[in-house]
Amino acid sequence: MAPSTVAVELLSPKEKNRLRKPVVEKMRRDRINSSIEQLKLLLEQEFARHQPNSKLEKADILEMAVSYLKHSKAFVAAAGPKSLHQDYSEGYSWCLQEAVQFLTLHAASDTQMKLLYHFQRPPVAPAAPAKEPKAPGAAPPPALSAKATAAAARQPACGLWRPW
Repeated sequence: MAPSTVAVELLSPKEKNRLRKPVVEKMRRDRINSSIEQLKLLLEQEFARHQPNSKLEKADILEMAVSYLKHSKAFVAAAGPKSLHQDYSEGYSWCLQEAVQFLTLHAASDTQMKLLYHFQRPPVAPAAPAKEPKAPGAAPPPALSAKATAAAARQPACGLWRPW
């Protein structure tokens, strides 16, 4: 039978901690078990490859997760580190391709032509050492259609375009 709220208020802090400790410990164990179950689900294929048809204990799941992370870390290290400039260039290229693809799906408005013209300009890279070569995977800006080029030619020569 649980103590009433009036009785709990009359308890000393030491007695309150003694009552609270089992509840807090159960919550901690539940969090641990939940995380181990999530690891098991994430690494399900890895478990099937190494230990098919076996009941996994918590220790087995943790050991397999550690092994998998070590293997993944070694694989990433073997692939070689990427520079910030490479990451930026690849991200910029991907974003540019997605934006151009989106803009070309819809009817060409004046604003879309301005954006396509803007995307045709070379990207401005973040401050990076001059020694780093251009990323080999970076794609050049997509070519504009004849309609886009004509609309871009009508634009004023100022460097900053604002839609308002």
